[in-house]
Amino acid sequence: MSQTTPAPSATPYGTLPPASPLPQRRPVSLPQLHQMRAAGEKITMLTAYDATFAAVADAAGVECLLVGDSLGMVCQGLTSTVGVTLETMRYHTESVSRGLRRVQGTAWIIADLPFGSYQESKEQALRSAAVLMQAGAHMIKLEGGGWTAPVVEFLVQRGIPVCAHLGLTPQTVHALGGYRVQGRDEEAAVLLRRHAHELQDAGATMLVLEMVPARLAAELTAELTHCHTIGIGAGKGTAGQVLVMHDMLGINLGKTPKFVHNFMADAGSVRGAIESYVRAVKEGRFPVDELHAW
Repeated sequence: MSQTTPAPSATPYGTLPPASPLPQRRPVSLPQLHQMRAAGEKITMLTAYDATFAAVADAAGVECLLVGDSLGMVCQGLTSTVGVTLETMRYHTESVSRGLRRVQGTAWIIADLPFGSYQESKEQALRSAAVLMQAGAHMIKLEGGGWTAPVVEFLVQRGIPVCAHLGLTPQTVHALGGYRVQGRDEEAAVLLRRHAHELQDAGATMLVLEMVPARLAAELTAELTHCHTIGIGAGKGTAGQVLVMHDMLGINLGKTPKFVHNFMADAGSVRGAIESYVRAVKEGRFPVDELHAW
């Protein structure tokens, strides 16, 4: 259905731009993401935690919105993601979902299963995933490899799309010894590769690779034909990219990670910054391995 763009309106401060028309693209789906991957088009993802920023990111062309447990640091002021609860994730997932519904948004919503909501058993993971799916998520994300493969298979068999997460896994940052690059030595790289293939075989259709050496991330992307890699600090060779929205807008509360670019510094608005991010990822200009990866 075609949409008519409202005409600009005059104000004492000049002429305002026309109101944003309703999105023209089809709702993002797993088949569409597969088509993008097959065509060599990069997938764009940003975190979102509330209705307004979700709507702005959707209008700017972001395909996937991650309701990340990073909200613990961004929204709650925690020092890690460990303190985020399932109820908190449900609240923010509902907020993002409502924001997209109000503007007839089309983005694919992924919600993190928080620490302690899926480690106990496959059944616990199913109950937790159901909470987030009923809150509006299209897909859930969980961290780690090895023991998680049976959990992924259990969820996928019950109709729940799963995004996995390897490399730096923030929920286990204490066990990892801090926010450090993962998979640098041969032994660690072999284990990470094995876990990635196990997760694809279990049915995961997306895989976030965080702070993984660029060469290893590119090799895994080529190997995983049915599981789309989304990089964050993993170089430009992945099938897509994700950043924490507040990081790429230059308004985070801590040290800016090496893999972040402040897109707000080059734009005049939040939407302009997000559009710049989308273009840069699509055109292969971000990330730059020499600057943003290892």
